Amino acid sequence: MPEQIIVIGGGLAGLSTAARLAHKGFDVKLIEKAPKLGGRAVTIPLKGFNFNFGAHAIYGRDQSVLRKYEKELGLKVDWKDFSPEKAFYDLGTYTTPVPATLEGLYKTKIMDAKNKIRFVYEVVRTLVSLERGKDGQTIGEYLQKEPKQVRDFLLTLASSNFFTNEPEKIPSPLFFQYYKRLFTTHKPVAYIGGGWQSIIDGLEQILKQNGGEVITKEKIQTAEVVDGKVVAVHGKEQSFQADLFVFCIPPSELVSLFKETGYESLFEQYTRYRANQVVVYDIGLSRRIDIPYTYIYHKEKRVFLTDISYYDHTCVPEGGQLIQAISYLNEEEIEQNIADEKIKNIEEVYDKHFPGWRDVLVTKRISKKATVQEIKCVEDQQLMPVKFYSLRNAYFAGDWCQGEGQLSELSFSSSYDVTNQILSQSFH
Repeated sequence: MPEQIIVIGGGLAGLSTAARLAHKGFDVKLIEKAPKLGGRAVTIPLKGFNFNFGAHAIYGRDQSVLRKYEKELGLKVDWKDFSPEKAFYDLGTYTTPVPATLEGLYKTKIMDAKNKIRFVYEVVRTLVSLERGKDGQTIGEYLQKEPKQVRDFLLTLASSNFFTNEPEKIPSPLFFQYYKRLFTTHKPVAYIGGGWQSIIDGLEQILKQNGGEVITKEKIQTAEVVDGKVVAVHGKEQSFQADLFVFCIPPSELVSLFKETGYESLFEQYTRYRANQVVVYDIGLSRRIDIPYTYIYHKEKRVFLTDISYYDHTCVPEGGQLIQAISYLNEEEIEQNIADEKIKNIEEVYDKHFPGWRDVLVTKRISKKATVQEIKCVEDQQLMPVKFYSLRNAYFAGDWCQGEGQLSELSFSSSYDVTNQILSQSFH
């Protein structure tokens, strides 16, 4: 096995990469520029509430790569399964169940009986790979042949799973690949007890128990490459040499890192792609406001609310309630700087579904432009490979890299792919 591996970046991808490699017997150093590990996936305590940066739902959890980390590394994940019967759409004048189950499909008013049959037909075709999409065609274009109710529902579904208000721009092959996996799962959505912090702490513990080292507050500034191999990386205080390097930092940082090497052009195209950004408005309440649902998607305002504390009691003080609201942003809205309008929309949805919330508000967290994925999977935007031919001992992982799923799943799955490649190489 290589004597030493350097992992740069201590977010979900870097942590899971370093923990798995250390567990497999490699000598691993994890280097993170911030004082704390976790990257964007952090949990912030505030007045007795634990706010997660961004959503921490895992889709298709029985097929999730995170389950492999559980089994292989002994990572403890406190799964909190979402209750599909408590998911509703707000269509303005009425609410209706999300057709996430057969019962929900029977009860929902989002489609009439004829279109429900058509929807089931499309699900079956997706499951047996008769629906695969078409290269060069977005899902909005591909679904033009569908009845309007079915098309609108499939796009609404994609909007919430891909965290975008431009679901029609998702490449159609990616859409069907994603939903083939999700439609076969027995646990479509799950939350994590203790939030991201529990995963971060668990992976760090595994890394250190297996002899790995964590170095924080060290920003890697340059990479040194000789004959197609990274021989060292240089930080502000220290330089590090190793046999293999895994870079779990975004493309913009990679361009800067490799600027003097002649390899920066590998990453430049990925810096030109748009990120997936949202407005986040979470509220912590002193007491619960009980309503019949734990998830509500307001279709017109494109806002969704989730009662996180219904599933994860560790995020609130006794008797409290924590609700997360997310409103998607597209490029035009970002340019127009309409975050304040989005915040007003969110408050209106809070007023409608959680009456009296202002009277029991203890604390809140607002982020007017939070990045939930570095590269949004729309149109011709491409995710970065985890390996380039011309850099023989360097690998890459993160939610901007190729893998399965979306959002955090890309971090975990690209990390798993990288570690598999390193393990395979070590036995040759």
